[in-house]
Amino acid sequence: MFLIRWILLGGIMMTMSLSAVAGADSIVLGMGCFWGAEKRMSEVPGVIDVEAGYAGGDAKKVDYEDVLRMERAIRRGKANRRNHAEVIRVSFDPDRVRLETILAAFWENHDPTQGDRQGNDVGSQYRSAIYTTGDAQKRIALRTRAAYQEALSKAGYGRITTEIASLRHYNRAGSYHQDYLEKNPDGYCGLGGTGVAFPGGAGKATQLSLAVDQLDFDRQLIVFEAEDCPYCKRFRAEVLEGWQSEVPITATLDVKPPKDWVLKKPLFATPTVVLFERGREVSRYTGYRGDKERFWKWLGFQVLTPEQRRIAFEQGTERPFTGSHLDEKRPGVFVDPITGAPLFRSDTKFRSGTGWPSFFTPVEGAITLHEDRSHGMRRVEVRSASSGIHLGHVFDDGPPPSGKRYCINGNVLSFVPDP
Repeated sequence: MFLIRWILLGGIMMTMSLSAVAGADSIVLGMGCFWGAEKRMSEVPGVIDVEAGYAGGDAKKVDYEDVLRMERAIRRGKANRRNHAEVIRVSFDPDRVRLETILAAFWENHDPTQGDRQGNDVGSQYRSAIYTTGDAQKRIALRTRAAYQEALSKAGYGRITTEIASLRHYNRAGSYHQDYLEKNPDGYCGLGGTGVAFPGGAGKATQLSLAVDQLDFDRQLIVFEAEDCPYCKRFRAEVLEGWQSEVPITATLDVKPPKDWVLKKPLFATPTVVLFERGREVSRYTGYRGDKERFWKWLGFQVLTPEQRRIAFEQGTERPFTGSHLDEKRPGVFVDPITGAPLFRSDTKFRSGTGWPSFFTPVEGAITLHEDRSHGMRRVEVRSASSGIHLGHVFDDGPPPSGKRYCINGNVLSFVPDP
């Protein structure tokens, strides 16, 4: 971009372009949503500035709303003009970084085989593109595309769909879109690439292989992450670091499954949590914005039986004397069947004669209480604090010292005996 710098000379304010001051060069790139593209390319050493904009379309002047309107018209068959792509203008110091290195980072930091889309973003405005100024830039763009196509083909990817053309009709995006992820660190984060390194090591990607012998072939959760993804960091802090579930989980920066394991479809965003059973994807959870209960509900629908789901998610109740753990007396702890978080110690369990496992006190912080007016009654519902699932109800007719009776459905408890 032509960044305006203010220079005070003899009390007179003057403006000069960054390229004029520093001898910078620039190239315009389309990598999908320009928010993530701007952040990723700004991290390349030697890049001076990155600006979000629009380019490559037939209209001379556009803004964000113009691009959206044009795309809607194209989809309805009401327009046949070329729409602009969301792009970034990358300004760089050619004395510090070669254009080949800039383009190596471009290829590595998105998936150039997806056509009119990138990750969750679908439409021609999200196409992969290199818009050049001059024949020298175009030759380098074509040469790097050929090199990366060879690397992608060896890794099992399809044809590169990147548009390479002379720059036309560039428009700077509004200030809202400039430095978006710097101003909004929890903003949208795309996957960030295929994981295939540019030949010769000009970029920075590495293909990280998951060790199959360290995974559970019968049932395994894999969290596909990306570098510098705020949602990934939040998921790790809020869910992964305190993991207690009996379902094994691992995280990776790789974008491909373990060798001979199968994904149903490509990964589109991070974090994506995929449940594999016998090496094949059975379900996935995409994206995380602090909605732990929604994540645990997704996992619960995969690992619980229909009867357990009825109780956990529909506030159901098992028939008395039919549930699990009614006669369990061993020292140990009853845990949430999804998260594995402790709920009740066995030394707080007592025989109530009601037909449901009963406890006089829960593990501290393990449950939450909620008013329940269903079935014409007024009761206090007990839910798991970790997953939010329905456990049962609490009554004021229990033994000392609490005087409470936590009447819990045994089918939504798992028991872990003491060592």
